[in-house]
Amino acid sequence: MEIKKLIIKTLPGFSHSVMILLVVIIAAYVTGCASSRSGEVYSRDQARQVQIVENGTVESVKEVTIEGTKTPIGIAAGGVAGGVLGSTIGSGSGKTVAVVLGALAGAAAGTLVEEGITRKPALEIIVKKDNGQTLVVVQEADIMIAAGDRVRIITAADGTTRVSK
Repeated sequence: MEIKKLIIKTLPGFSHSVMILLVVIIAAYVTGCASSRSGEVYSRDQARQVQIVENGTVESVKEVTIEGTKTPIGIAAGGVAGGVLGSTIGSGSGKTVAVVLGALAGAAAGTLVEEGITRKPALEIIVKKDNGQTLVVVQEADIMIAAGDRVRIITAADGTTRVSK
């Protein structure tokens, strides 16, 4: 079955504009679902839980990047958008080819867009704890930390560790 017919059969009565709007809404949902890797954000499960606090001194800080998410939602949203846009090109078997190529190109673009939107600048923080151990924590770059700073290393029961001033 042709992709356009499948889309139309699955979502009867939806125009191309409505389909594109649905893709945009799905993309917004994906970016809103990305979990935070911030040193300032706690998950719901970490609230009201005992966490271990240790002290240390920052030895070095390096700017890094936390890669974005790559979920089937980006592929699907891009594929649907590409298929819909492809369906506006040509007629007959040329239209079928345009729909298929549009869906494939859209799926690839959807993956790249999702990953790019959810990518975050981060810090790789190397801390020498007061007990002599050295550890590395990577977290979003949302607080200013520099070599020589005295910091707290906070570790939750689930193993999540953050560096805080």
